[in-house]
Amino acid sequence: MAEIASPRLELIARTAMRLIASRGLRGLTHRAVDQAAGLPPGSTSYHARTRARLIEVTLRRMADEEGRAEETVLMTADHDLDTLADLVADFMYTAIHRDRDRMLARYELALEATRRPELRPLYDRVGARFRALAQRVTSVLGSPDPERHARDLIAWADGVIFDFVAGPASARHPSRAELRRSAGDLLGALARHPAQPA
Repeated sequence: MAEIASPRLELIARTAMRLIASRGLRGLTHRAVDQAAGLPPGSTSYHARTRARLIEVTLRRMADEEGRAEETVLMTADHDLDTLADLVADFMYTAIHRDRDRMLARYELALEATRRPELRPLYDRVGARFRALAQRVTSVLGSPDPERHARDLIAWADGVIFDFVAGPASARHPSRAELRRSAGDLLGALARHPAQPA
């Protein structure tokens, strides 16, 4: 997926992501981005003429950020269960604590993609990258059914992150050690789980 082409567009996309996280998509306007980014009036509309284009640019930047996080796992994905559990825990800890705005914006955009067919392919391409990464992890662990267990891993990670970012546990701040224990338990179970008949 192509990265953002200019520093100005990068600033616009980053600011739009923060606005989506704090105000929802209803609060995302060209004027709001200009004001929040400290840009001259009309700057955002010059780089992203329509609201649909602004949303697309924001989603692409988020995908690029998440892609960099994925590369860290991919570079070390041939390691053992303990190392992979560390990496999964680090990824989740960062998502919950440092990248909370990005996660909130992703939830908003996921809902928007269900209503706007033109966003669906782009959003789904981001999801496909996560599925491929999760399947590689479960394959390295020796899962007898890497594809199914990759779906389990993604569902678990998404659920935990959502719970701490936007769900009932959002007032609590999980430690990295807590996430590491859970990640180790799940990955260990997936590695030992027998394949089920179709």
